[in-house]
Amino acid sequence: MNGEIVINNLAGLLIITSLMVIGVRKPRVVAILYSLQSLVLVLTFVAIANTVDAPQLYHWSITAFITKVIALPALLYYAFSKMYDPEADKPVIHFAWLVIIGGVITLLSFLAIESVQLPLVAHLKPALSVSLGHFFLGLLCIVSQRNILKQLFGYCLMENGSSLTLALLANKAPGLVEIGVTIDAVFAVIFMIILVKQIYTKLHTLDAQQLTTLKG
Repeated sequence: MNGEIVINNLAGLLIITSLMVIGVRKPRVVAILYSLQSLVLVLTFVAIANTVDAPQLYHWSITAFITKVIALPALLYYAFSKMYDPEADKPVIHFAWLVIIGGVITLLSFLAIESVQLPLVAHLKPALSVSLGHFFLGLLCIVSQRNILKQLFGYCLMENGSSLTLALLANKAPGLVEIGVTIDAVFAVIFMIILVKQIYTKLHTLDAQQLTTLKG
């Protein structure tokens, strides 16, 4: 039971760090906060592995630490240092509203999961609701940001949520499956950064509201 409490509490930290990733305006600080969230996710993997005796998750934890805690944040931090557009950093939604919306998302996700009857996660429903809520928090990140590079964090939040879902519901899956999910996410982010770089080079802006020249 103590292990389940740890898992649920770590999942709660994921919600807090997600709201920080969405709400903070300084792009490079956001990259650091995403690294912090990924570290919490890795610790959650370790707690799940220890609680349900799933050694495969230890291997995934190592891969996630290398890719999510170190590689991806470093890559995004570097991208932000090379592509700077202060006008695009202005928020679309005020931070107070982001907190309220995030709270509503978390509550609705918990209510949706409450009716789920799975013995595997009988005592981990808070963590499972967090994994579900991260999909919608990712969408919130995308629609609340003008900076198209910061919108990438919306995808990253979704991916972290899907990873937590996999760790909770399919923790006995072969290690290669779990590691493959993480590596796929890395290549997806790299591809999107390259695309943003092309947009920035040609249009000299990261502001999604200024990309009307792409129409037609």
